[in-house]
Amino acid sequence: MGAKVLIIDDEVQIRKLLRVTLEAHGYSTMEASTGREGVLKTSMDIPDLLILDLGLPDMDGRDVLRQIREWATMPIIVLTVRDDEAGKVYALDNGADDYMTKPFGMSELMARIRVALRHIAQQPDEPIIQVGPLQIDLSRRVVEKNGEPIKLTPIEYDLLKALAINANRVMTHRQLLKQVWGEQGTETAGHYLRVYVGHLRKKIEDNAAQPNLLLTEPGVGYRLVDPN
Repeated sequence: MGAKVLIIDDEVQIRKLLRVTLEAHGYSTMEASTGREGVLKTSMDIPDLLILDLGLPDMDGRDVLRQIREWATMPIIVLTVRDDEAGKVYALDNGADDYMTKPFGMSELMARIRVALRHIAQQPDEPIIQVGPLQIDLSRRVVEKNGEPIKLTPIEYDLLKALAINANRVMTHRQLLKQVWGEQGTETAGHYLRVYVGHLRKKIEDNAAQPNLLLTEPGVGYRLVDPN
């Protein structure tokens, strides 16, 4: 069997749908119907990936996320019926790798699972990152698009590097501000982020007005998409 996925959801039908689909794609599955059971199974069985519903009967799914993230590093994909931006931002800022709103498409969920597992399989010290037509040489701080060098300012480079290391994952405004400007930047540099994203798009996109690499997640943050 492939990667081991723990499904934490109190809806029997959702768990069954996920179990059948995941196992049909070669994954092995475990299930938990409460937050406490999910935390316990995560600590005992160490799954490769978690699918976590935020609406659990015994405790808030955000607390489950926070407890698991105190020690665990596996990808966590949040499922929620809540479509509020604040809830998505909280989940991402507190350790979720991705989120989907119920009802969701199984094909899209499977694609996001593959992306999450592929991300953790990559070597963290990989000196060169390839994202679509972009190649980022971390050791030399050199960026190329289709083999042609792109001249970036230090802040533009740091922003692209943060997005590329987390390619296909949503990065919240706060996460980007912290990585590019530091902890203090989360309080003082917020108005700069959109400006620098705009500058970066002009240099890496074929058409900055219709970006297909650096996408906006409205009210949440940004995602650098790897089409490969």
